[in-house]
Amino acid sequence: MNIFQLVWKNITQQWGSTFLSIILTAFGVAILVSIYITSDTFEKQLDNNSKQVDLVVGAKGSPLQLILSTLYHIDNPTGNIKLAEAEKLKENPFIETAVPISLGDNFKGHRIIGTDTSYMGLYELSLAEGKLWAKSFEIVLGSETARKHQLKLGDQIHSAHGLAENAHVHDEHPFTVVGILKPSGSVVDNLILCDLQSVWDVHGINHDDHDHDHEGHEHAHDDHDHDHADHQHEEHAHNTAATTEVHNHEGHDHEGHNHDAHEHEHAAVSPADAKQAASSEQTDSIVSERPRDNVFVKSIADDVIQDHSLEITALLVKYSSPAAIGVVPKLINQSTSMQAASPALETARLFSLLGVGIDSLEILAYVIMIIAGLSVFISLYNALKDRKYDLAIMRALGASKVKLFALLLVEGLVITTIGGLLGLLFGHLGLYFIITQTSQSADIIQAFSIYSKEWLILLTACLIGVIASVIPAIKAYNTTISTILGNK
Repeated sequence: MNIFQLVWKNITQQWGSTFLSIILTAFGVAILVSIYITSDTFEKQLDNNSKQVDLVVGAKGSPLQLILSTLYHIDNPTGNIKLAEAEKLKENPFIETAVPISLGDNFKGHRIIGTDTSYMGLYELSLAEGKLWAKSFEIVLGSETARKHQLKLGDQIHSAHGLAENAHVHDEHPFTVVGILKPSGSVVDNLILCDLQSVWDVHGINHDDHDHDHEGHEHAHDDHDHDHADHQHEEHAHNTAATTEVHNHEGHDHEGHNHDAHEHEHAAVSPADAKQAASSEQTDSIVSERPRDNVFVKSIADDVIQDHSLEITALLVKYSSPAAIGVVPKLINQSTSMQAASPALETARLFSLLGVGIDSLEILAYVIMIIAGLSVFISLYNALKDRKYDLAIMRALGASKVKLFALLLVEGLVITTIGGLLGLLFGHLGLYFIITQTSQSADIIQAFSIYSKEWLILLTACLIGVIASVIPAIKAYNTTISTILGNK
């Protein structure tokens, strides 16, 4: 009978104490595995999601909340900012890229992000199949979003209002899948991308005259063709106190202004039309002014945006120079109604907040494993009293002292090895259970991926078992045949 057969027979004769030792070891290892996999995954995700973003510009509030909601999509936004004010930042020479994003809806927990095509370059994304959106209500899916819901090109989905799965569903505005992204290893894999106009349209925000140059395409404004050579029209200010409405060049006079100086004639707006326009402005609760057919667009980049009060959630900024770190955030925080939050600083702050809890759990796991080692020690030490006659017989039959010493060490090693392997299994199953209970847009943890330090954890558990077996093994080594058999 070899040493492992002897060890197994000894273990099966004392299942109670052995089972306790195995369970304690398993719990300690499971906690350590869960902690290390979670912290390692979060660290990688934080790096992947923020490595190209130097600054996030959003509404005033908590900087950490702004970072969590716009980069990691695990919190609610701090509010909205004016698109006109945000776009002025693009003119800053310290800013290389400024990508607008707008949050508002979700599909079964996956957030729908309104943005422009520069978002693809910022996160280094590429398409696995299909194409990018070309018009409103066309969407591109993250790889995990498509996989979980088995969505393919041409499928249609309906968004739910807000960031909760069970919110009101916008049945009147279906989204069509036109593209699916390749896996990127970032939170984008669990998102849904579309253009900004889709987010505005689904909430009834009118933006018919908005120029979408940042989307990579232009809208033709045929009805507002201004031929300055033909009309010999000089620039002038419209300081109308009674209304903020802008007027058309082609067929209407500005109310209360004389246009005889112009070389073309305009028909005056009737009082009834003016009253109807004022009533329309009062009843519109979403935008400050509803665009009409007789709109004279003075400046698409300024007037239309300001008049329509178009808003976005945040602006993702990439610096053009390291010198911007000390200039741009201060400029935004002090000179605008927006706030600037640094992902690097807020991520470090987040880890400092989480670090205390992680360290505490780590210490708890090691304490449990030490207790498991004590349990192994007590189990073997007590069993040794009952087995000393068996050990003496083995010595009388020719077993060496070294073999008895090794027998006890191997027994402790086997107990903690079984507990360690069970702990690895429990740790992964526990993470999988946690994932299934959380939002599908936040399951960035790969429950069944092998963590690089898992074998080190298992080795630590085995080492504790060996150390706990040393004293009982020494006593077995010092077994005196004549004394034990004589007393028997």
